[in-house]
Amino acid sequence: MQASTQSSQSSQTAVVGIIMGSDSDLPVMQETIEVLTNFGIPSEITVASAHRSPQRVSEYAKSARQRGLKVLIAGAGGAAHLAGVLAAETSLPVIGVPIASSPLTGWDALLSTVQMPAGVPVATMAVGKAGARNAGILAAQILAVADSRLQERLEHYKAELAEKVAEKAAGLAEKLPKP
Repeated sequence: MQASTQSSQSSQTAVVGIIMGSDSDLPVMQETIEVLTNFGIPSEITVASAHRSPQRVSEYAKSARQRGLKVLIAGAGGAAHLAGVLAAETSLPVIGVPIASSPLTGWDALLSTVQMPAGVPVATMAVGKAGARNAGILAAQILAVADSRLQERLEHYKAELAEKVAEKAAGLAEKLPKP
């Protein structure tokens, strides 16, 4: 597929494809890009709409595996059928990120992404930036099944999260009055 894509790790072939329903979704999906970049996972990003360019979505999904992609992450708002359409067209894992871009504040996107029929799974994340960040982490976890170095980086990341919580707990204890 001749898609306009950008690789976050230009010297390596992308293994994660990030697809947005609109370029206005980029501020949210930037979280996914940041996570993948921090884990050293090469990715590509493009815009394709399930409703406005269904042929483009279909071609992207059908060519993804042969182009070396191993996981697809779709961010979309409103009716948010992008992740489901991708999942219908490929056997690669698809992660959906609902985006709050309508007056329904993401509820429509969440329900459109999570309510998939049996046989067409989409791993659905939280609405917005937290969901986009988690999509990157889940993609890393999927890839780490076959990559021990990536698994080590994920374990280090999880340990850092736990350290930050311990630091916050200690800081809180210092602020509270002593009995």
